[in-house]
Amino acid sequence: MELSDLSGIITSEEMSAFLIAMQTITVRIIRAMDDWILIYFFGINAHYLILMVIGYEATMRSVEGAHLREKIALLQSPLAPPISVLVPVYNEEANVVSSVRSLMLIKYPRFEIVVVNDGSKDNTLEVLIERFGLIKVSRSYDPVVRSESIRGVYESKKYDNLVVVDKDNGGKGDALNAGINISKYPLFCAIDGDSLLEPDALIQVALPFMDDRKRTVASGGIIRIANGCEIKRGHVSRVQAPKNTWAGIQVVEYLRAFLFGRMGWSRVGGLLLIAGAFGLFEKKAVVEAGGYAHNTVGEDLELVMRLHRLLHKQGREYRFSYVPEPVCWTEAPETLGDLGRQRNRWYRGLADVLWRYRDMMGNPRYKMVGLVALPSQLFFELFAPFVELLGWLVIPISYLTGIVDLDYLLVLFTVAILYSILVSIAAIVLEDRAFGRYSSLWDLGRLVFLAAVENFGYRQLNTWWKLCGFVDFLRGKGEWGSMTRKGVETT
Repeated sequence: MELSDLSGIITSEEMSAFLIAMQTITVRIIRAMDDWILIYFFGINAHYLILMVIGYEATMRSVEGAHLREKIALLQSPLAPPISVLVPVYNEEANVVSSVRSLMLIKYPRFEIVVVNDGSKDNTLEVLIERFGLIKVSRSYDPVVRSESIRGVYESKKYDNLVVVDKDNGGKGDALNAGINISKYPLFCAIDGDSLLEPDALIQVALPFMDDRKRTVASGGIIRIANGCEIKRGHVSRVQAPKNTWAGIQVVEYLRAFLFGRMGWSRVGGLLLIAGAFGLFEKKAVVEAGGYAHNTVGEDLELVMRLHRLLHKQGREYRFSYVPEPVCWTEAPETLGDLGRQRNRWYRGLADVLWRYRDMMGNPRYKMVGLVALPSQLFFELFAPFVELLGWLVIPISYLTGIVDLDYLLVLFTVAILYSILVSIAAIVLEDRAFGRYSSLWDLGRLVFLAAVENFGYRQLNTWWKLCGFVDFLRGKGEWGSMTRKGVETT
């Protein structure tokens, strides 16, 4: 049918009415989107505000009793459960010596250090052999969880509690499984190969096990950024804010995530993540759960979720704890390329785990985890980049079409930015009041400055990285991605 033939079927009045109806529907859709974006904005901010209040209260309560509890723990130290510290490393020749040195300084009655070289292509193994006087030994072990083949086991002539395992490459989770198989103690602490533990970190992260051994299955401590700090012989001798802008912004991010997020969730029984860079676990429970998964890039989150499911199925009363006092220092990426690959992987790991455990979502059987913690991860973490992208698209259209005026947009934008800065500054203030690690006013001022700067460009980049991560998740991408290591040792 020719277009001209329609003139006898559809009148100009009908066409005009049709266009007006379509315009009305479009306006209603855009207004509905505006409303939903606004509701989401207030919802996510209320969510973070509640976590901030709970996290603040829990952190201050923990810190105020920390010294007494530490003294009690030290007095009870002969009864403290022995711990195997597992250190998976892959191409970590720049940091591995500093990391092992820091572990040698740990104050704990009885522990072993198990470094697992996951088929490194650099000189990681050779550096370890040379620096710590390693010799290859024949050591029997029980492969209670699956891992790639072990090429050899090395022990030190200088340090009787140091063991190095050389194995075929299988990924971080696989390396941790090999460490579990080799380890001999009932608790194991998993840390990253580029991490430095403070001397009292292990005994403090073990306090929940000593306070409530029957229920405690895992505990974690705060991760801090080592970039910019002075580090001597595996020990952070002076804490400073990083000079690198990207690393400095990550300091603010980590303070928000650990002092508010993890502490708040731990307080209400909804903790879903014990950071892979520093977490203490009951070995028996992890073995019963099957060890670390091989087919995920979010092995730390996946393990905790699997433990939640297993322990609920067993009907065991349990708890996962977060302790703000113990500190693990780690090297943060300093380039946008490295940072983008890291955030892409973190988001893929989140999407993967939420999909794997979707049956737990909203399930009252799993109590706080199923009814609150998992839905919050879905709506306020997984969905966040999509809502933000929608906001950047819809709100300008709303303004251009006259649905909202400029004053409204400016107020909304200002409130959003100020709230974000307020939460970040609150985390910095809490850190200063509770721990006072950044003693220089210059460092504190720089962190406050970066808390404001991150909202202009960095947050938008983060959204983009997450969106790319979601696409990669749908494509089934399982690679970790490389990161350039400069090394954190300064002298």
